[in-house]
Amino acid sequence: MAASKIQALWNHPAGPKTIHFWAPTFKWGISIANVADFSKPPEKISYPQQVAVACTGLIWSRYSTVITPKNWNLFSVNVTMAGTGLYQLARKTRHDYFSEVQEVPAKER
Repeated sequence: MAASKIQALWNHPAGPKTIHFWAPTFKWGISIANVADFSKPPEKISYPQQVAVACTGLIWSRYSTVITPKNWNLFSVNVTMAGTGLYQLARKTRHDYFSEVQEVPAKER
């Protein structure tokens, strides 16, 4: 049973013998790096970078559902990219526009 599933994966049109498998697999590195940046201070997050990550994820998620053969590896990595990009944008927006600035009191002379 397991051998037939492995063989089916191996021979799938988007399986490990094709670029359709390896390109999305390596793309996971972008999502992993974005998750690692969750601990980065919000002021160091880049709007253009995160907009690009989120839009890429959204566009390619849709594309991966309409192509033949269906490429679920491509779909899952792009859903993850969209999610992490949107989360980072929310963090940055919350920090820039919705957090109260704390003023440092001046020294008394």
